[in-house]
Amino acid sequence: MNHFLRYWLPLIAYCLILFLQSSSESPADLPAIEHVDKVVHAGAYGLLGILFYRAYRSRWPSASGWTLANASLMSAAFYGMTDEIHQYFVPGRSADPWDWLADTIGAMLGVVAYHALMHYQFRKASARPN
Repeated sequence: MNHFLRYWLPLIAYCLILFLQSSSESPADLPAIEHVDKVVHAGAYGLLGILFYRAYRSRWPSASGWTLANASLMSAAFYGMTDEIHQYFVPGRSADPWDWLADTIGAMLGVVAYHALMHYQFRKASARPN
């Protein structure tokens, strides 16, 4: 149960938060800066990519980093696509393929950053003398 609470519940809760945010008729008020919404999408899905990576790594610790990174990126990108489709049916919202691209790029950046951090920590730990 502790494993679920630590690795999977944050992922599920964050997916629920994203779903609820995209279910509202009016998106969050953002500054009037061109393309700021794409930056917000990228940041939100960067975190989602990291949460997928953590959850998958906890479940399959012997999987390669490449496998975990690809699975995390594909999962976050797929969730972003389903979120855009969902928004198509929400009054006052629309499906935007550019938002999905921002989601996917953000997920990729988050996954790559988290993978690099894990790789760095592994190398640092293995370089310590016993």
